[in-house]
Amino acid sequence: MTLGFSVDALLPKARGGGVLKMGLAKLDESEWLQPEPDLAARAAGFAVYPEGIQQVREGEAPGAELAAMLGRSGGLPEAARAHHEDMCLLTLPGSARPGDEQYRLVGAAVAWPSDWTPADKLGLPLRALHAPIQGYEEQLASGVDHFMAKLKPGAIYGRCNWFIAATGLRRWVAQPPEQAFAHVTPQNAGETLFVRSERQTLRRLPETGAILFTIGIYVAPLGSLSPANIERLANAMRGLLDGEGERRGAGAYAEALVRFAEDRR
Repeated sequence: MTLGFSVDALLPKARGGGVLKMGLAKLDESEWLQPEPDLAARAAGFAVYPEGIQQVREGEAPGAELAAMLGRSGGLPEAARAHHEDMCLLTLPGSARPGDEQYRLVGAAVAWPSDWTPADKLGLPLRALHAPIQGYEEQLASGVDHFMAKLKPGAIYGRCNWFIAATGLRRWVAQPPEQAFAHVTPQNAGETLFVRSERQTLRRLPETGAILFTIGIYVAPLGSLSPANIERLANAMRGLLDGEGERRGAGAYAEALVRFAEDRR
């Protein structure tokens, strides 16, 4: 399974409800990062959100290794500015025993976060990083810990997800659902609902042993997607309402999305 670089390409392979799964696909080097990124958009993103760059001392060496690996001078910020993807670095504490699964976030260069603040997450271990995600501790935490401990240099893995947002902006700060989606109707849902997909990859840096987590953000209006993907989203609404609906705010937009899809059939 490979992962594309658009919402339409990612949606068929993305998790959007139900039991949490890593859903990883092994990627070739050529599939790792988006080719020909829009560097002007990256520069603008960091210019309006400079606090998206956060790093502790433990992140300096991995950041320099990453930049060199990508043919850049500098560190993590320079690497992330030169590519479409936001980039985060995780390392084990210096006192960790071999196999210790508690990787911590030591660096983040994130122009387009999906409703999170890098400064609030810096230094946290994996489980605390994912604490807001409903069901993470019960369904996924142990599997993620095991994967991170066993990940070998050279291997690249990817996954993707999707969310429904009320804005097409790449940097997304969620608002109370009743407020954010108040203007959405079945008639205008194609233009007022936006599908946001994160294309995430994981790989271990060979020298420092740090793990690089990249997040490629793709956003598209609901109405611009293929008919198959619109139908896919409509079918997913029941699962969200029965499971993660409260966290994702699905109750505020699900009916409009489903009726929009029905009208398009």
